[in-house]
Amino acid sequence: MKVRKVIGWIQRLGVAMVISLFLSGAALAAQTASIEAKIDAYLAEKVRAAGIPGLAVAVVQDGTVIFSRAYGVRKLGKGERLTPDHIFHFASVSKPLVATAIVQLVEKGKLKLDDPVVKHLPYFRLADERYSEITIRQMLNHTAGMPDVEDYEWDKPQFDKGAAERYVRSLSTEKLLWAPGSDWQYSNMAFDVLGDLIAKVSGLSFEEYMRINILEPIGMVNSSFMYPEIDKKLRTTGHIGDPARISAVYPYNRRHAPSSTLNSSVAEMARWMLVNLNWGELDGGRILRDESYDLLWTSTTDHEIGLGWFIYEEAGAWEVFHSGSDLGFRSYIMLSPDDGIGIVMASNWQLTDVDNEIVYDIMDLVLPLENE
Repeated sequence: MKVRKVIGWIQRLGVAMVISLFLSGAALAAQTASIEAKIDAYLAEKVRAAGIPGLAVAVVQDGTVIFSRAYGVRKLGKGERLTPDHIFHFASVSKPLVATAIVQLVEKGKLKLDDPVVKHLPYFRLADERYSEITIRQMLNHTAGMPDVEDYEWDKPQFDKGAAERYVRSLSTEKLLWAPGSDWQYSNMAFDVLGDLIAKVSGLSFEEYMRINILEPIGMVNSSFMYPEIDKKLRTTGHIGDPARISAVYPYNRRHAPSSTLNSSVAEMARWMLVNLNWGELDGGRILRDESYDLLWTSTTDHEIGLGWFIYEEAGAWEVFHSGSDLGFRSYIMLSPDDGIGIVMASNWQLTDVDNEIVYDIMDLVLPLENE
């Protein structure tokens, strides 16, 4: 990872030297404004053409937020316009934050990635004697052999502190798909177990740990894994169906907080992108050592996944990303560490099925500025 950092610094230094030689500050500002206008026009047309109720996007580049806008409304029929500060359910985009929390605890010497989960959660049981072999690392990279959640019970949410442990204890009838570590299967269930593990190892509830150690230190003060804590003036409403209609149920259940219930805005998720693109440091504070990104962003399986992040590599280019989709909401985050670019989008319509297309189209618009 240090080699990647050096390469990134050299590339950006080269860009800066070229700009200083061939572009005046005014010309660069004009080019940036032109790209912002192109992104704005592109997104406005996407929202109009697809009938998306609401969409918000933020873009960061070289340590700066270069774009942060919202389109559409918080809730159909109400007419209140979205802003970048409005809060969305980010679904599985929660998982990279959970992986960060686990690696923090590794840094503190409180656990090891290859610890069996039962070492920290002795009541963790599955209907297969091989459950005791499952490691923390295998849960993070979806090789534990655990099945996925079939019913999140969004319509029967649990809110109390005991929800996480009760969920782990409820898994005793679940069967493994195969021997731990022998194959890959995306599992929200595994990440929900990790939330309880974080709580037991840290002595805090999962949500408290995330707030104290990740969200607040990087300035994500309006974000939370507990939906009841979200300011009602900032909430958005989910939409389902085509054409879009209001969902009667908001996707929240504390037993599934680690896999799914990050509630945040693109304005605050820009802070999350900035701290990761700066290898764990932001505004003089640090949430991870830079070498910990070797753990998070190194592919550990044939499915190109690190710890909580998916990885894309081709022809020397690489990105890390994660998508999210739950009842009424859709989200996507992508980081290009070598380019210093990050893009996040959130929609309050589950059928916004162009989420990755939107992010990579924006990437194509931003790269010309990076390469000048």
